[in-house]
Amino acid sequence: MLKKWTSKIPQGMLQFVGFGLIGLLNTVLSYGITNVCYYAFGLHEQISNLFAFLITVLISYLLNSRFVFEKDKQPWYLALAKVYASYAFTELILMGVLLFIEERLFGIPHYIATFVNLIITVPINFLLNKFWAYRKRK
Repeated sequence: MLKKWTSKIPQGMLQFVGFGLIGLLNTVLSYGITNVCYYAFGLHEQISNLFAFLITVLISYLLNSRFVFEKDKQPWYLALAKVYASYAFTELILMGVLLFIEERLFGIPHYIATFVNLIITVPINFLLNKFWAYRKRK
């Protein structure tokens, strides 16, 4: 029944929804990991954030490569490195630049800026994953 229903939805849309659901799961996990590392283990906030990043990107790779994107013939470690690179670009570099501009230059509160940035970074990250990290070779 589900296969019949999903066959009418474009493949790219299904991939984007699946990617988004995995991202939502990882957002919750990241929040939990960061706070456990910080409050329970007394780690510095940046170290806590780094652990959350490393763990959740690995989970993202495992879930997206299994359920969202078709497997390619490239070695798993190459795809994983590309996934880490794409998340590093969107979540660390791009998000950092956008937050600086929005908060420092325009005075937008952090909680609003981070939400707005998801509208920018999630589609870019999806495209990087779909067309670069998981790209099918011809």
